[in-house]
Amino acid sequence: MRWDLRTADAARVQSLAETLSSQPELNLGDRRAAATVAQLLVMRGIDEPEAALRFLTPSIEHLHSPYLLTGMQAALDRLEAALDRKESILIYGDYDVDGTTAIVILKTAIELCGGTSDFHVPHRIREGYDLRGDVIERAAAAGTRLIISVDTGIRAFAAAETAKRLGVDLIVTDHHLPGPDGMPPALAVLNPKQSGCDYPCKSICGAGVAFKLAQGLMARRLAGRDQTRLLMSFMKMVAIATVADSVPLLGENRVFAKLGLEQLRSAVNPGLKALLEVAKLGGRPLTSGEVAFRIAPRINAAGRMDVAREVIELFSVKDAGRAQEIASKLDQLNSDRQAEERRILDSIQLRIEADATLSESYCMVIDGEGWHRGVIGITATRVVERYGRPTLVISRDGDEAHGSGRSIPAFHLLDALESSASLFTRFGGHAHAVGFSLPSANLPGLRAELDAYARERLTLADFEPSMKFDAEIALEQVTPELFRSVCRLEPFGMGNPEPVFATRAVRLMAPPRVMKDKHVKLRVHASRASGDANQDPDWRKAVAFNALGWHMAERFEASQIIPGDSLDIAFTLDHNDHPDFGGLELSLKDFQVKVAAAKPGSRARSQGL
Repeated sequence: MRWDLRTADAARVQSLAETLSSQPELNLGDRRAAATVAQLLVMRGIDEPEAALRFLTPSIEHLHSPYLLTGMQAALDRLEAALDRKESILIYGDYDVDGTTAIVILKTAIELCGGTSDFHVPHRIREGYDLRGDVIERAAAAGTRLIISVDTGIRAFAAAETAKRLGVDLIVTDHHLPGPDGMPPALAVLNPKQSGCDYPCKSICGAGVAFKLAQGLMARRLAGRDQTRLLMSFMKMVAIATVADSVPLLGENRVFAKLGLEQLRSAVNPGLKALLEVAKLGGRPLTSGEVAFRIAPRINAAGRMDVAREVIELFSVKDAGRAQEIASKLDQLNSDRQAEERRILDSIQLRIEADATLSESYCMVIDGEGWHRGVIGITATRVVERYGRPTLVISRDGDEAHGSGRSIPAFHLLDALESSASLFTRFGGHAHAVGFSLPSANLPGLRAELDAYARERLTLADFEPSMKFDAEIALEQVTPELFRSVCRLEPFGMGNPEPVFATRAVRLMAPPRVMKDKHVKLRVHASRASGDANQDPDWRKAVAFNALGWHMAERFEASQIIPGDSLDIAFTLDHNDHPDFGGLELSLKDFQVKVAAAKPGSRARSQGL
């Protein structure tokens, strides 16, 4: 893996550091801490004092007005009319974290404002993604006159025409990229990505758009209530969706994530408490990583492996026993999902190893008969992580095929699918993730067309794995002060990556200890003399840290390193809260075994921070 150092303009860093150190509320009077935070911010494109202050101190006052979204006025007017007339309202959402939490948000807001609503979450296998005309027809026959989509619908032209024909008003709230034909014929469309919309945060997720509609509705209908308290309560759900959907954690998204994660510490909703309990996360502050890898997969498991309706029930039920029952089921479904994912991944790996044409393709298109459609998206993610190439994973079911795709930064996957639009029954998504269906007979043509398209736009260098790091430091510089400075930038995620540091020529103090057959724990020290241990009698007294290598056991075993060997390591900072052996520790991102030892007395290079 190639290591690339992030750079920052020194003058901008110094200027920003001076501003930050002069702000008492930041408590950055220490010049070194202020310089560290300033350098990390400038590296992330945040170099103006006002932007930096908003980034470091996100507040509910930083939320944008809902009316900046095109269509909001019309949507709120129609929703209020429905409440006044006691109309039946149907919320139509997607089956993933973003869609289900969006339903919970809007449904709760409508109930707080005195209305009632039903919801529909399509079954991933039987119904598939997006609005369906037959569901709208059944709703109209039952007397529904208003349908609100959440996290879906921006390309649902046929369904919108069905609603229009039946006299049903449709409000589309979505965040996916519109198609080339513009907006569907709905009463109102709320999507910051639609042409002509001046909403400042273009990257909010589907639950974020639903939140803006709820925010506007509550401001109108609950003017006498404490709006701040209400919005903070909703922020927990928005934070989960924002992190799970991998949108950039900048601007308004940072407000959602930061405030929502703080609120999750004191969750009172029985379903949310039960979910945190089964994920072993209750009663303490949560990180974005814990939401992404322990909360979101359990919510997603419902839609992937079973019926996502139970997610809405989980967050709506008042009985703690029933909440615990649903949360435990989601936990088991997530285990089932992991097992199915491993099975498909093993099959894909064998195929890639046996087929040179597939392994050398610039865009991998991999299909299998009867693969579970609920896990092919996350499987595609794993293939991209392993092989570094855009990947479509497709489940064949007789004459029909359904797939999901994931991409690399250099390749816009939705544009690629647009180039072969005639092959698909349907498709949608964005630059890095897509979903689609097509006749199985079209798979050879799709494989050939996408590979040719990719070869025109990518080079082999685009497939080379790389990692950006923020500074090269000596291990002695890893201090509680540095850790506290880094924590000021939390939560981390897309657009705000967790700072990565590199240290050269650390020495292994003991044999690597394998944990759970796939992880490894090391003890490393800051070697002041990189020669033989016998020439450096004080090497065991040097600054030392535990270093955890997640999913690195196989790599360390292959490297055959032994105590006293020298490594270059790239890592993030973590803190073990155990009362007996807690403290700062390193989370390895990569390592490189030193081919030749440095001369005795040499020191690791240090730059920045």
